[in-house]
Amino acid sequence: MDPSQLRNLPKMDALLALPALADSGLPHAVLLQAARAELEALRAGEGPLPDPDALSAAVLRRALRAMTPGLGRVVNATGVVLHTNLGRAPLANAALEAMAGAGGYCALEYDLDTGRRGDRGGRIEALLRDLTGAEGALVVGNNAAAVLLALTALAQGKGVALSRGELVEIGGSFRMPDIMAQSGAELVEVGTTNRTRQADYRAAVEAGKVQYLLKVHTSNYKLVGYTQETSLSELVGLGRAYGLSVLYDLGGGLLLPPRLLGLSEGTPSVAEAVRAGADLVCFSGDKLLGGPQAGILVGRKWAVDLLKAHPMVRALRPGKETLAALEATLQLYQDPAQARRDIPTLAMLSAPLEELEGRAKALAQALEPVCGAGCALAVEPGESEAGGGALPGVSLPTALVTLAPAALTPEKLEAALRAGPTPVVGLLRRGKVALDVRTLRPGDEEAVCRAVAAAL
Repeated sequence: MDPSQLRNLPKMDALLALPALADSGLPHAVLLQAARAELEALRAGEGPLPDPDALSAAVLRRALRAMTPGLGRVVNATGVVLHTNLGRAPLANAALEAMAGAGGYCALEYDLDTGRRGDRGGRIEALLRDLTGAEGALVVGNNAAAVLLALTALAQGKGVALSRGELVEIGGSFRMPDIMAQSGAELVEVGTTNRTRQADYRAAVEAGKVQYLLKVHTSNYKLVGYTQETSLSELVGLGRAYGLSVLYDLGGGLLLPPRLLGLSEGTPSVAEAVRAGADLVCFSGDKLLGGPQAGILVGRKWAVDLLKAHPMVRALRPGKETLAALEATLQLYQDPAQARRDIPTLAMLSAPLEELEGRAKALAQALEPVCGAGCALAVEPGESEAGGGALPGVSLPTALVTLAPAALTPEKLEAALRAGPTPVVGLLRRGKVALDVRTLRPGDEEAVCRAVAAAL
């Protein structure tokens, strides 16, 4: 703004007295903060001084954004099913209803039959035992917490063998060696980055350096080329030969057979890991399981009981809403067909291409009157991905609705879609905005049409 115009900026009292702000019903503190921010932006920017109506409207927009919950609904049109930045797994309706029911008073640690104190996670643990074949189960806040608890409770001060090819880093620069150091376990690296044999573990065991064997599933990357991996069954065999326990950080948490989702038979499931003989298996609740954020541990009863008795477990336990959502999600797995249909993550991953193409054509038809001549529409082939550090290297054929606006750049259209009351997050693809229908939830199509209409 021209410095000569600064003196024409309204005083704060006069600005807040404008009808659009004074009659908005918003808290004075929120309006004051928004007005200060808008005036500062005007002082720092360029352009003419807006008239009072435009200025008050800009302040009101800032104030309304400040009052809008930051974790409100977002339309995921990226095709990334487990989008970490968008909250990973969308919950099934049954899980959402269970969370609402648990929001008030609920029988969290109360036995309604006896009128006495009850078991906090008993029903969930029973479901997990039935679904995985494990002897024991425990739920904590997330999978990193599960791994930390397992290593602290079982292997503190002891040597733990881990392949150099499995020294993973997850989002936020959180590394497996750091977790092990925090737990007090001593990391014993074996093998090389691309090839680790059973003999590498055996050498560390026979050297007296190792009391536990750890396997970490590389769920967020894939090694290809000249590689060799020691399988879980090989590691279990070695552990039994030397009397050592095997811990497995599976990560993803697939509870259904891979073939039911159209995935490769090589995709590891929790039940397979339990059957292979791992003493303890850790995985996430909000990845391939399709539930809320949680860390789940299943395995031998003696191992789970040691974890439950550790003082750290209370600091890592999840809240009642998480437990309610997880229980409702696990109950759906009692009927695999229902789970595949009603758990959004599973439905999205297994959606056939023919269905996606039909949905894309229907969305494009709904957008035609909205776009008119101002935006070219097309249905094009594309590829989705699981995301969330799951199924690396697996691409899922999909159908995209692409938009090529005439009056603004694709970048501006993509940004405008994100800025609406219900943000729509899509992709920029070869000079167009692309919307992947695989990750659209029921009702999202209407929100997309409204967002495109507002943006154009």
